[in-house]
Amino acid sequence: MDFDRLQHASYIREMYKKDDKMGKKREIGLIVARSENNVIGKGGRLPWDIEGELSQFKELTMGNAVVMGRRTYEEIGHPLPGRKTIVVSGGDRYQEDGICTVRSVEKAIDAAAGVNVYFAGGYGIYKAALPLVDVMYITEIHIVVEDGDAFFPEFDAGDFDVTIGETCGDEIKYTRTVYRRKKLF
Repeated sequence: MDFDRLQHASYIREMYKKDDKMGKKREIGLIVARSENNVIGKGGRLPWDIEGELSQFKELTMGNAVVMGRRTYEEIGHPLPGRKTIVVSGGDRYQEDGICTVRSVEKAIDAAAGVNVYFAGGYGIYKAALPLVDVMYITEIHIVVEDGDAFFPEFDAGDFDVTIGETCGDEIKYTRTVYRRKKLF
């Protein structure tokens, strides 16, 4: 990414982080679990079921906004309790309590006014959100998934300070890693 685009992305992040009502900064992040070969989905589902792996997702998102694409929402099938669920969709509109439908990740950030925003997939949402996020909570699943059909987008790890957390899991190990975007100025 060239300097002008980096500077513009930094400006956009700062603009969206500020909550107009309270003047406080909000966290704009994404949460993902990916395999060693960068797979995040297979056949419309998570390719693993690991006890305890979703606890970080719940802990971070409770009381905040979770943004996802239409297919991710349809896989889940309902708004997430205790969170504002925002679905990014070019066409479908969902008319349920606890859900909001918008047409872009930028509109999703606007719709989440006053709370932290966490992008939760799929690929297109992650790709659009990458330039806007301050932090990425990435769970590295220590397996290789064959025939995966959804992948986490490539990004420049050099743009982030990386903190490698604990490794957990019994049968399948996973490591929690936090990527915090470096400040440009």
